[in-house]
Order: sequence, then structure tokens, then C-alpha cells
Amino acid sequence: MFNLLKTAVLMAAITALFMAIGALIGGRAGMMVALVIALGMNFFSYWFSDKLVLRMYNAREVDASSAPQFYAMVQELAQKAGLPMPRVYIIDEQAPNAFATGRNPQHAAVAATTGIMRVLSARELRGVMAHELAHVKHRDILISTVSATMAGAISMLANSAMFFGGRDSEGRTTNPIVGLLVMLLAPLAASLIQMAISRAREFEADRGGAEISGDPRALASALEKIHAYARGIPLAAAERHPETAQMMIMNPLRGGGLRGLFSTHPATEERVERLLAMAQ
Repeated sequence: MFNLLKTAVLMAAITALFMAIGALIGGRAGMMVALVIALGMNFFSYWFSDKLVLRMYNAREVDASSAPQFYAMVQELAQKAGLPMPRVYIIDEQAPNAFATGRNPQHAAVAATTGIMRVLSARELRGVMAHELAHVKHRDILISTVSATMAGAISMLANSAMFFGGRDSEGRTTNPIVGLLVMLLAPLAASLIQMAISRAREFEADRGGAEISGDPRALASALEKIHAYARGIPLAAAERHPETAQMMIMNPLRGGGLRGLFSTHPATEERVERLLAMAQ
């Protein structure tokens, strides 16, 4: 129930942001158009955003015959977690990472890169997939997928504010600086909404993943390895679609500055520390 409330608050906050940008672009008429777009995007995000995200990453679905060991690992963990078997995907990327998506446990999918399967031991990979299944069990996946889709849409709408200018409530053209500010600040506001939810969610998924796998040390070791490798190997799809970065087990975006300041992931050191405390 709490996660359903969080989803509703997230959708309401992003819808309000949509309407504010629409009002700046086209006055009252722009606000109403933005409301219709936001409602349509919310509907689309609920039903189809998981397919969109998997397509962004060129994820390919696998089964017991095409990836027997990996599929069997996910199947065993899903049974331990009391979850329906999710769809399983592999992403052909050297950067080590993984994520879960879908609107509920009955329509969930988990994905891992070939890079993470290469650098982690079977025990560590098991901890990572347990973490992703904890997201499914906690029903985080709808929140993360919806916020990723909507944040991308807000960025596009904000860019249009720069090119088409802005109008006040009477329909008069406003200062072009307003359009520039909207283009810069609206995506930042969307990121802040994502960040407010994502950091606490990662800690909970770490805890849940450690409980599902029964091996918090393995997940802690996996996080340390992913952190070390991910800094030097870019994840091209995440760089093209930074709004999806918060879905990953580790932030895949390079660079510091605002990206580091507003990271949707908590510090790896703190995550590892909490997992090792569980192990003791």
C-alpha cells in the first residue's frame, strides 16, 4: 500500500511539473495541453514503459535453453522470494550492471549485462539478481520505470520551451530567459523527484536481496566490484538515456558535478557497510 501511495505521489508531482512547463510555454492553453500529455504519459508508462526501457538497452530475452545457468539462478531465487518467474534478459554491454522493470510481480523482468556476468563470480551474481528480485517483491519496479519514462519526457518538453519561447497566463510572450531557465531547471526538478525515492529504495533492496540470497557478503563483494569496474567502462545506453540510470544496481553515469551531487544511488561504501553489518 505504501509503494502504491509513493507511485501516486510521484505521478502527481511529475504531472504538476508537466503542467507548469506547459503554462510557461503556452499560458493556460499550454497548461491544459500539458495535462493531457501528462495523463497520456502516465497511462503509457504504466502499461508500456518496461518494454520501452528494455528496447532502449537492446535487451534480448533468454530462457532455460539459451542461458541455462543464469535462467536457473533467477528461477531459484524467485522461488525463494515467493515470486512468479520474471522474464529474463541479457544486455550485450561490457559495463557491469543490472536492473528490474515491469508494473508488478506478475509482469516483471530482470536484466543483466554481459559485463556483470563476466566480472562477478556465480555467488556474487546471485546476490545481484536477488537484489533485483527484492525490487520486484517490494513493487519498486513500477516507480522506477514510470519515473524514468516521465523524466525523459520532461526533458523533451523543457527543451521545447527553449525553442518555442514562453507565454504568461494572458498568452503574451515572456522573456526568452524564462525558456532557458525552464530547459535547465525542469530536468533537474525531475531528477530530484527521482532521487528522493531512489536512495532509500536501494538500501531496502540491498537488505531484501541479502535476505533472499542468504548471503549479504556476496552482494557486498559484488557492489565493490561493480563500483570499481563501472567507473572505467561506460554504459552507452545509460549515457544516451540518463533518466534510466536510477533503475540500475549501480549508477552507470560517468562524471561528477551535478550528476554526482544529485545521484539517485547512495554511496557504495555505505551500502557495503550495511550489508557487512547484516552478515555479522
